[in-house]
Amino acid sequence: MNMKKNYFWPRFVLAAIIAVALSWATLPAGAQEGAAGSGKIHGQVTDPAGAPVENGTVSLYPGTGGITPNTEAKYTFNVQNGTYSGDNVAAGTYSLIYRAPNTPKNQVVDQLDNIKVTAGQDTAADFDMSRADYVAKLTPEQRKALEETKKKNASILKENSQIKNLNADLAKAREDDKNHNYAEAVALMQKDAALKPDAAVLWVELGLAQAGNKQCPEAENSLKKGIEMDAASKKPDPGLEGAANDKLGECYATDGKIPESQAAYDAAAKVNPSGAGMYYTNATIMMDRASGASPAASEAVPAMADKAIAANPNNAIPYYLKGKALIQKASVDQKTGKIVAPPGCQEAYEKYLQLAPTGQFAADAKQVLSEMSSTQSSSYKASKKH
Repeated sequence: MNMKKNYFWPRFVLAAIIAVALSWATLPAGAQEGAAGSGKIHGQVTDPAGAPVENGTVSLYPGTGGITPNTEAKYTFNVQNGTYSGDNVAAGTYSLIYRAPNTPKNQVVDQLDNIKVTAGQDTAADFDMSRADYVAKLTPEQRKALEETKKKNASILKENSQIKNLNADLAKAREDDKNHNYAEAVALMQKDAALKPDAAVLWVELGLAQAGNKQCPEAENSLKKGIEMDAASKKPDPGLEGAANDKLGECYATDGKIPESQAAYDAAAKVNPSGAGMYYTNATIMMDRASGASPAASEAVPAMADKAIAANPNNAIPYYLKGKALIQKASVDQKTGKIVAPPGCQEAYEKYLQLAPTGQFAADAKQVLSEMSSTQSSSYKASKKH
């Protein structure tokens, strides 16, 4: 399944070549190569389960009935991805022999007789080993294996069809999220997660939609389920788990679960280090938003900002938010009337202005810095802008 971010990729039909060693047939007496001139020949080679044969050779023997032990092939062409082709084939009648890479020279896997190549034309000759007369030559054990392969193929084809539909639904849900149609995305992903409950990406996408729809408790459950499922899979997806933990951190912060939120953002950065700068910037923003109602969130802002800065020192926002959080603890020196800012506060504002001199919060940063160098009356009240 392309489930992308497309976080799903589709599985392919199983191919099983059941090689049958047919005894060689005697070339009838008097068989002749055809008239002068040359043509082309091509065809497909499929195994008894109907899947393309990946490799092997197709050899052309002059005559109408087959080969003898001493007959040499007139032409031999390689099979690649279920097809073969050749040109400059002398016009005439041939027996065509397909051999797998490990088929002995005096044996064949399949044989087509009385194939006519016409000068100036491209002859089609397919080896379809699912045909009744070929399958009839299989041993009971081979026929049993063939039926088992067909059942597996049918199951996988059915699953591939389902995955195709799920990928279409994922694309629709993501478009709904983009357009803030969260309720529609939630309904679609709830349906799909019930149809294929073992697909981590569906639970993550459901959680993202639920978070957008302000259903944080439900989103937390869906996101955690998707994260756990993906982590236990054979090929975990760091990008999927990173995005899920990032949104989980947002939900926890919205619900006032500050330690859980910090842990989720840490988990996002750990599982997908390439996104750490973005995750910790989001964490800093969420801690700042929650700081008015939660002292724990207010205390967490500088620490989250430092992690964001360490991951991406060229992102201006964490510097501003760090300065904004620290300035809340500023005091006024009673002797000089100057603002006494906590360590790192002034540097954070200055770095923000260095990186974003005309940024969204440039005016506020400049005002705070100017007040640090001016005399205050008796007390200082930090800006609440953001």
